[in-house]
Amino acid sequence: MPSGRGGVGVCPGCGYEVKEPERTWQLVSPLPDSKGRITITIMGSYRCPNCGRKWRGVVSKIKTGGGEVEIEGGGRSSRKISEKSDEDRGTVIEIDLSELEEDLD
Repeated sequence: MPSGRGGVGVCPGCGYEVKEPERTWQLVSPLPDSKGRITITIMGSYRCPNCGRKWRGVVSKIKTGGGEVEIEGGGRSSRKISEKSDEDRGTVIEIDLSELEEDLD
């Protein structure tokens, strides 16, 4: 696990800062959080060019749903990307089912 010297890109063995993971993959949470958002965790596999040690860690987290997208990680604490207003949600169409039943008869 990374030590208290920095983020995931810091080698837990020698403290060398690794810029990019060798490979990444996504983990999707099967359950939403308390705000109804789904969390997508981007994991990374790192290798230190200085000492050769390998480790895995969280690269970033994306929380989406409920009209917003929030990104955590990537050198930043937390950042909200977008938010939908009531105008962006679309038009609500109301249909009286009794009128449809009359048309079918």
